[in-house]
Amino acid sequence: MTVDTVLLGDGVAAMSLAAVADQLPNHALTVVRPNGAPKPHDHMLGFWNTEGLDFAASTARASWSTWSIVTHEGTAVLSSADHAYHVMHKLAYIDRCKAIATTHDVAFATEANHADADLVFDSRPPRASTNAMLQHFHGLEVEIDRPVFDDSTAILMDFRVDQSQGMHFMYLLPFSKTRALVESTIFSTQPMPETYYVEAIHAYLMEHHHAKITKVHHEEKGVIPMGTLSPHDPSIPGLGANAGAIRPASGYTFVFIQQQIQRAIEGVRHGKPLRFKRPHKSVDVWMDAVLLIVLKHWPHHAPSMFSRMATGLTGDEFIRFMSGQATWRLRLKVMMTMPKWPFIRGVSKLMFQRPRKVVA
Repeated sequence: MTVDTVLLGDGVAAMSLAAVADQLPNHALTVVRPNGAPKPHDHMLGFWNTEGLDFAASTARASWSTWSIVTHEGTAVLSSADHAYHVMHKLAYIDRCKAIATTHDVAFATEANHADADLVFDSRPPRASTNAMLQHFHGLEVEIDRPVFDDSTAILMDFRVDQSQGMHFMYLLPFSKTRALVESTIFSTQPMPETYYVEAIHAYLMEHHHAKITKVHHEEKGVIPMGTLSPHDPSIPGLGANAGAIRPASGYTFVFIQQQIQRAIEGVRHGKPLRFKRPHKSVDVWMDAVLLIVLKHWPHHAPSMFSRMATGLTGDEFIRFMSGQATWRLRLKVMMTMPKWPFIRGVSKLMFQRPRKVVA
């Protein structure tokens, strides 16, 4: 019997599933782009190439086996010989997924009545609570006037920027010695005016790289809700971020979407109905909740916290922790690198925190 399966939304999660529709031979998939859906905007997706991500890695624009976290006190450099950090254009990935999905007889529609479908999954964005922590960013892919970028190393976090508006860092992916994506990223409850991020990027490049922008090739921006999120429509089972794929305290999502899909497919192979579960372990969600409280109330600790974690871990341990593959030993190792007093206060606040209303 064929199971008529509708996916609401045509973003990364829905298209990732559509690309592996051949692994669900008894499901006929239809991807629906709802009326009124916002125009898709391109931006970079970063991930470490771990198990199951070879297809994404083949779509990547660039990769780095070395990455760093920078503060005023110094630079922590990490590397992995087996799991390089990759970056790809979201729209290029979606286009490749769609091309493959078409060969698997996946149907595409701009709107459809899904009331008669056997299964419906909603991949539209989840809803954040009021006053939730947000990861907001604005990035420029730039050409600069001097060959000063180290194109062998991706800078995941450079905290040598204004910290008055929340945890703030620069994310710099060097494509050459003169070309890079430079993203001003802030964790706080309110996005900043666009000029704030752009001016921060110009000032950062001048102060720390002694370089001026000669050309802007591309701009991207976004807002990622952090913490516990609510389904877009509670009456419809979710997929991707709408089924808990966003890592609560980092916004790291792509790898968890792939894990979520592969676990669901494995369940179908063992006779279970298709269903997409939150891919994060409860202990990791709890640790992230404490971290978010610390970042919200005491963001000045952030540079030291992330620098100490990077210094205390190997590159492969850092990847396992970020990718949800941590053991208890690794979690304890991470905890031991952190300043104790802010986290004790964070645990205390979490215990007495009231549930927040969801933003409609």
